[in-house]
Formats: sequence, C-alpha cells, structure tokens
Amino acid sequence: MTSVPTPIPSRTQYVLEGIKHRILTGQLTPGQALVETELAAQFGVSKTPVREALKTLAGTGLVVMNQYKGVTVRMVDADMAREVYDVRLLLEPEALRRTVRRGASLDTAREALTRADGATDTAERSLANREFHRALYVPCGNPLLGRMLDEVRDQAALVSAVAWAADPSWEREASEHREILRLALAGDADGAARALHAHIASFVERAFPDVPGEVQGEDGQA
Repeated sequence: MTSVPTPIPSRTQYVLEGIKHRILTGQLTPGQALVETELAAQFGVSKTPVREALKTLAGTGLVVMNQYKGVTVRMVDADMAREVYDVRLLLEPEALRRTVRRGASLDTAREALTRADGATDTAERSLANREFHRALYVPCGNPLLGRMLDEVRDQAALVSAVAWAADPSWEREASEHREILRLALAGDADGAARALHAHIASFVERAFPDVPGEVQGEDGQA
C-alpha cells in the first residue's frame, strides 16, 4: 500500500515568507536590489513564484517595483516612518482600549512577551515583539480595525529593523511592553492605551528625531 504524499506547500508562499524574513531581520537591506534569477536559485524554484512573491510584497509596501530600476527593498526615511506610525498612533491604542474593556484574553500577549524576553537572536525577538502588539489589538472586537492594523504591520517592522540596526533599544521597549501588559491585565483600559501610545510615539521620535511635525498625545495635545 502506497502512502499518501504530504502536500507540498505553495512555492510562492514559501518564497514570500523567506524574502519577508530576510527583509525584516536585516539580511536584505533597504535599497538592495532583488534579482529574480538570484532569488530563484537561492530558494531552488523557478522565477515564476519569485515574481509572484515580489508582487505581493510590493502590495504590502515592503518592496518597490520600478520599470527602470527593477525591484528593490523599500527605503526607510523619516516621511515613511511618520506615515506608518501615525496610523499606529491613531488606531492601535484605541484597539487596545477596546480589548481591555471587553475583557478579552491577553494570554497570547503574555506568551509573546515571554518569548521576546527569552529570545536568543534579533529575528526571534523581532517576531515575538510583533506578535505581542498584534495580540493586543486583534481581540478588540472589530475585525476591520484589526485588519487595518495588520496592513501596516510589515511596514512598521521594516522601520523597526532599520532603527534597531542603528540603535538597539530592546531593553527599554521590553520594559515598556511589560508596563502596557500590566495595565491591561489590571483592567485599566485608558492607562494601557496611554502607555501604548507613549511607547509607539517615543520609538519613532528616538529613531527619527528629524521627523517634521509633533507627535500628539492621547488628548490631542503635543
């Protein structure tokens, strides 16, 4: 009797996740060219899944496709950081506020924080930190709000990767994460939202001090 072969994962998805991982962990740097033939050889696939993966990554804002320059990893500058983090500042604290007010479980956030504290490399810590933030907003009770934040998640991670490469600030952010979770677990929805807002705002201010304009507080004041 012959065994049923294990389904082969989508080659496009395999390449997509591989390229994304390299970008978000700094193995592929902003502005670096992404050559289809080279990537196909590295991943052991034809150019077709590579091409499809790059198109998807362009749609999420991680790569840029140019008729003359080809495909490159998206450059990160102050304007790009401001756009991405403005969205997070507007939406993420409110999503967390709703998560806490509806008494949603924060077990996933707690587990992600534990993984981040025990991480042994940058990639593992980055992934855990991303999961921590997502675990705070996904249970907010509004799936559309969660999807909107998911839309900027990869771009925010790209900004973080560039900032951490220049100035690692893991310990400070880990401490802020613990305080956010403490307030959320205590049922302090407004306090947790304020702490999250301050956490996001301070990161982009440290990483991109020359960003034009002022980051406003939760009450609308600078």
